[in-house]
Amino acid sequence: MLVDTKHRSHTIEIMDDLEMTGDILIDALDQLATINKLLGGTQVTLDGLKKLLEGQSKEKTIRIIDLGCGSGDMLRKVAKYGIKNGYKFKLLGIDANQATVDYANKLSADFPELSYKKEDVLSEDFKTHTYEIAMCTLFLHHFDDNVAMNVIQTLLKNAKIGVLVNDLHRHRLAYYLFKIVTLGIKNDMTKNDGLISILRAFKRRDFERYSKEIAFKSTITWHWAFRYQWIIKKL
Repeated sequence: MLVDTKHRSHTIEIMDDLEMTGDILIDALDQLATINKLLGGTQVTLDGLKKLLEGQSKEKTIRIIDLGCGSGDMLRKVAKYGIKNGYKFKLLGIDANQATVDYANKLSADFPELSYKKEDVLSEDFKTHTYEIAMCTLFLHHFDDNVAMNVIQTLLKNAKIGVLVNDLHRHRLAYYLFKIVTLGIKNDMTKNDGLISILRAFKRRDFERYSKEIAFKSTITWHWAFRYQWIIKKL
């Protein structure tokens, strides 16, 4: 029987255990970063960032926050993009797992513009952050609809320029493509969580419904391989 992708799954991922530590976690973070790059996910975020930066001065510091930053691979790509294109970035990665934050800090030692913090994005403390741009790369699908929209509303309240979401397209072909791509991977958590992520992810109609709940215009764009880019621009 083919997998059913009609509705968003509520199954919890193994990595959602925020107390997880050790080699299995580190290995999974590394593999997810590699898969994200291999399947074009990194470029989807960079493309969206370029759109949000259109018309922005390179003379001022632009603060960018990345939710569910993992090992920081996406923020390091953003830092390199900023250096190459003459932007002044101040980058903050947020993750609720301390071991993940420690690993991200270790890998980002050569990026002084980059910092990380252990924090729950649903906490009152998180609501005090201010920034120009908020990014959610493969993060929003961890939440059910109501909670996801609460997160988006918080980001829109505190972001000066806008919000960028890069997440998975909930589709049968995406599910089976991931199975093929991970055939040689031995880390069961990577394979398990990747498939659950796809089933927890979104169809265009989901983002269209979310867009009706916000006060700003947004664009929804499909990208290979099975990614949606949702850009909400305030300026």
